[in-house]
Amino acid sequence: MLTFTVVAPKGGVGKTTLSANIGGLLRDFGFRVLLIDADVQPSLSKYFDLAQVAPYGLTKLVSEGFLTPDCVSTVQLPFGEAGFKGAHLLNPTPALDIVLSDTREGKLQDWLAQRLDRLVRISMALNQDAIATLYDFVIIDTQGALGHLQDAAVNAADILISPVTPDVLSAREFIDGTRHLIARHEEAANMGFKVPAMKAVINRTENTRDSREMSSLIREAYLHLRGRVSTVQTAVHSAVAFRKAATAKVPVHWIDPLRAADAMHMLLWELVPSLQGQYAPNHRNFGNPDAVLDGFGPDSHDPDGQ
Repeated sequence: MLTFTVVAPKGGVGKTTLSANIGGLLRDFGFRVLLIDADVQPSLSKYFDLAQVAPYGLTKLVSEGFLTPDCVSTVQLPFGEAGFKGAHLLNPTPALDIVLSDTREGKLQDWLAQRLDRLVRISMALNQDAIATLYDFVIIDTQGALGHLQDAAVNAADILISPVTPDVLSAREFIDGTRHLIARHEEAANMGFKVPAMKAVINRTENTRDSREMSSLIREAYLHLRGRVSTVQTAVHSAVAFRKAATAKVPVHWIDPLRAADAMHMLLWELVPSLQGQYAPNHRNFGNPDAVLDGFGPDSHDPDGQ
């Protein structure tokens, strides 16, 4: 089981959009996926329609340190409906599950502040043998601010994903905020806790020049970021398909199985290289693992020079 935690030093950079679409694509690859909404402003909890709503959610998971069935809701995707390109090709199984955010007014943050084991409350729940038999991937969406809940989500991760929008101000805010996040977790590392590697994703980009400039700024700050942050080659464009997908409450590759789907496939292949060559069933290259997407592959040109 592999756990991604999606983090950012501030809100509004597309954490929830990436979380939902990575989760949806992994599900359509045939993997069992659990989403966890660890944001006190529950955007991921509202992204998809739900087939079944559990009586409990994030608060019970964190406070008890166990993931029990009564914390897990089930996403409902409109398989076979007209208007979704190739949706009839997609398999209704496996399920896409989600732990809903149900914390309000900082109560869970306050509870965590009193706990000496606050860093491991989420990892405790996920590091059960039974959970690894139920899910292949866990994706945790977080709030855009430092805090005990974000700390617990970071500590639970194998890989951190951090979207950053393509402008110099955002790059500087990302570098500064990420430096603080890394410093905060290096204190925990001194006590034996892990600090996962972070993959920065240039999100909502309009052209490759922005991506190059952003990647360059982050590379220049490599030492300041303790060598823990790298920029993925794939830039996620600011496509209207992402907004349409959020409105329709489906993954973006259902709306646009061409450009947006290609970007999400390439991003996922970079995050998990062993998945390269796998496609969603509604993708034009499905069943052809040797096909290479434009801009990705052993002979492709890397615009960032990485």
